[in-house]
Amino acid sequence: MGSNGVDHSLEESEEGITGSGKEVITDLLQLDGSDESGALQDTGSSMEQEDRKNGSERSSSVLEISQSGESKADSSARISLDHSISAPIRPRRNIQYDSQDIKFYRSMTERKETSRHNLFDRMSEREKKKLIIELVTIQNDGTVEVDLTKSDGMASELLELQSVESTPFKVEDSIVDSNKPIPRLKIAMLIVGTRGDVQPFLAMARRLQEYGHHVRLATHANFKSFVRSAGVDFYPLGGDPRVLAGYMARNKGFIPSGPGEISIQRKQLKTIIESLLPACTEPDTETGLPFRAQAIIANPPAYGHTHVAEALGVPLHIFFTMPWTPTYEFPHPLARVPQSAGNWLSYVIVELLIWWGIRSYINDFRKRKLKLAPIAYFSTYRGSISHLPTGYMWSPHLVPKPSDWGPLVDVVGYCFLNLGSKYKPQEEFVEWIQKGTKPIYIGFGSMPLEDPKKTTDIIIKALTDTGQRGIVGRGWGDLGTLLDVPDSVFLLEDCPHDWLFPQCSAVVHHGGAGTTATGLKAGCPTTIVPFFGDQFFWGDRVHQRGLGPAPIPISQLSVENLSDAIRFMLQPEVESQAMEMAKLIENEDGVAAAVDAFHRHLPEEFPSSSVSSDGEEHPNPFLWLFLQVEKWCCLPCSK
Repeated sequence: MGSNGVDHSLEESEEGITGSGKEVITDLLQLDGSDESGALQDTGSSMEQEDRKNGSERSSSVLEISQSGESKADSSARISLDHSISAPIRPRRNIQYDSQDIKFYRSMTERKETSRHNLFDRMSEREKKKLIIELVTIQNDGTVEVDLTKSDGMASELLELQSVESTPFKVEDSIVDSNKPIPRLKIAMLIVGTRGDVQPFLAMARRLQEYGHHVRLATHANFKSFVRSAGVDFYPLGGDPRVLAGYMARNKGFIPSGPGEISIQRKQLKTIIESLLPACTEPDTETGLPFRAQAIIANPPAYGHTHVAEALGVPLHIFFTMPWTPTYEFPHPLARVPQSAGNWLSYVIVELLIWWGIRSYINDFRKRKLKLAPIAYFSTYRGSISHLPTGYMWSPHLVPKPSDWGPLVDVVGYCFLNLGSKYKPQEEFVEWIQKGTKPIYIGFGSMPLEDPKKTTDIIIKALTDTGQRGIVGRGWGDLGTLLDVPDSVFLLEDCPHDWLFPQCSAVVHHGGAGTTATGLKAGCPTTIVPFFGDQFFWGDRVHQRGLGPAPIPISQLSVENLSDAIRFMLQPEVESQAMEMAKLIENEDGVAAAVDAFHRHLPEEFPSSSVSSDGEEHPNPFLWLFLQVEKWCCLPCSK
């Protein structure tokens, strides 16, 4: 059984699936190779030399983005900023100490990662390409299979590295007192994904504003009103979440499942990448107020975040709702690994495959927009976030922090926005809920469905077979459209889950991180019907904790297995387990922990170029006048 809970026989894996998977890998390796090879062959060796330069030499190549002619970032210059007197200050950890004679590692993983990087560095580009083709197969369920047995020489070295039991010095036990105040900052949040991906960051943005920070949440235009209604500044990013969701549903993740899907993925990612710099530097689209980020918070799918942070000379903090940092304890959620020794490697492989799909856009973006040097074709570092402060937005009671993640990584807990407190449901809906036993919620949110009618039929028949009332969330998949339903079923258009789920006896959904969190907080036994990506990961974790049955992939959904899942959830022991988890989550404050992690990992010094002058707080008077006239002219004329 793979990590996504789907059984595949060896014969099936080797017939057709492997062939098509190898075709995708080869296409990714060859894609755009010709248009970059000339430039990157010349820069390949210089890249290695550049990586050995010190920080000040690298910073000298950073483009001055501002048109006002500000001086370049000086990492040694201290600045004077307004400070938030209410920001929590905790002892600051000494992340890493380097000298010519000694190096302290953040954790066991860091030392092993360093050894592996040296191993990759010793390989030629041809050897790296051959290794990936041997080890990696794109499966028909969209996951990346990493099989170490397919490359004996490389596998033996990797397995040998895992067996090393020497324990390096762990600086996470070394605390350095620091009572420095937290500066008030202009923070750009760069978030790519569906509404469920945006929502926890909106909760975090609101809390950061309470500490005096000016937060701009940059995400897809579809969520403009959602963000602004929460009192947070909005800036549009490229990409359409519906197109992205459709792509991921067809391909079961970020990695394209066939050559024809590559262009769709790249077109969406290109528009996202090109919108990142304006999101950090352009004035507000409505007020005209200037904005220049002094710190960046991003999720990994906002590809290009590290490059913008490099160009602007500002700190970057990654937050995400699924694992992205290499660990031995479980594989990457988008990968399937037959041998546990390959867990760590699966993260590198997934990052490399994504990098190869977007490298030409990233290098064009670096050269044309950021005036930074291009990145070597087979770089094994640039996609990784292991060197960056990273916060994971899930409960440590569901998935504890792996023992091989160092102090740069925090598992902060779920970040809830609590939309239900202001929600006013329709009277018809309230009356329906009250006239019978607690219903079961079944809905798949923003997931597209190939056959909405067939799926709706399965749901209604399973509810009928088990004698349960049900709420069917129509979502983006249009469940229940043009279909007569019995009185025991209510078709629901839209409703905050944090209001809805406490009204339910159990929930069945796609396994999005946010939906899973809300269901567990409400004490609901959960069945996850995963479509792609980390949804399989959360389905497995819910089942392992006894909070629901084994996940049912959408392709395997049937009346029989959905009925069995409903009966499983209604067992008293499962309901008891769900209530225990709810109590644990209720005592967490993930938003506060996320903000605290962001503050703890801020550098003690900020480059002078990131300081906003007093004049920057006020818009150019001519620009302001132009915007006001434009708004006035666009008003409807009265008769």
